[in-house]
Amino acid sequence: MSWILTLLGIVVLIVLHELGHFAVAKAVGMRVERFSLFFPPTLFKVRRGETEYAIGAIPAGGYVKITGMNPEEIKDLEPEVARRAYYSQPPWKRIVVILAGPGVNILIAFLLFWAVLFTGNLNGVIALGNLDTAVPTLTAATSVGAVERGHPAAAVLKPGDRIIAVDGRRATVTSTMRAIGEHRCAGTLSAGCQAAAPVQLTVRRAGRTLSLSAYPRYDAQLHKMLLGFDFGASAKAFGVFAAAGAALQEMWHTTTQTLTGFGRALSSSKARGEVRSIVGITEVAHETVSAGAGYALVFLGFLSLILAVINLFPFLPLDGGHVLWSLGEKLRGRRISIMAMYRYSSVGIVLLLFLVINGLSNDISRLTG
Repeated sequence: MSWILTLLGIVVLIVLHELGHFAVAKAVGMRVERFSLFFPPTLFKVRRGETEYAIGAIPAGGYVKITGMNPEEIKDLEPEVARRAYYSQPPWKRIVVILAGPGVNILIAFLLFWAVLFTGNLNGVIALGNLDTAVPTLTAATSVGAVERGHPAAAVLKPGDRIIAVDGRRATVTSTMRAIGEHRCAGTLSAGCQAAAPVQLTVRRAGRTLSLSAYPRYDAQLHKMLLGFDFGASAKAFGVFAAAGAALQEMWHTTTQTLTGFGRALSSSKARGEVRSIVGITEVAHETVSAGAGYALVFLGFLSLILAVINLFPFLPLDGGHVLWSLGEKLRGRRISIMAMYRYSSVGIVLLLFLVINGLSNDISRLTG
């Protein structure tokens, strides 16, 4: 069931992106030939007015076909149809239609982040805290709440212990969880395998400072390394406007990290080794859905924002490429040839394809061991 929810969530993000293009194109008077849920071959279609609504067989998103997206098509169209074609419209209309898709994805990310912060979903705010440690999403308390029997923590921790450092670094709820998760088993991850090295904990207990260590174990159901204890921490209370500000800060951090990450991936083999394709992204999405609603909502918001950022890269056929050429036409005062557009865009598209293929290769290598 979690796999179905994962795929459904990703598809919905892409379809809502296309729905943004569709709704605004209709609103400004452009002729929309087709709105398709999923890609061909077509399983079902129905025409309403001038637009054909279809359902395809390949559930990888959807697409909107606006008449005259290629300026060379316009000369072969009937005058009434040509008048409402994409490239017959003023640049500002084209820009608004194109930005509507990424705009919907940005709005989705904001609403999901805001909802998680405002409602105080603990799993969600922990995920947001991991996304940007500069945003304090949890109360400062690092006291141990409950310790699970039969887990590594049971041998060293007691309820009420206050963790002040982990692996030599100052402890916060987020940094402690991250440090535990960074430990790995010596071989292939398997249910219950023990980390190769222990987590070093400095705790305060009854007025004394103690140095303790424990070996995390891998939880195959949650897909992460655990010691087996919970913090007595709670989600930080955010009001309506404070949650909005924190959500925007999370989005800004994610955007800048994404852009710098692409730059590093083009120049660093180590960074390229961390790139993931849609295969790896779907696997991570499945893990977050399995971990709980809060994690899943944050991941979907993150993915929606990444979808918007990538689509705004200034290369055709991405949305950012269409915006760039509409702006260029406005500044130049006349149309730019389609060949000039694609010659420029070919460089960027080759780089993006390189990263996509690299990510797919990484995922295949990881999945095959």
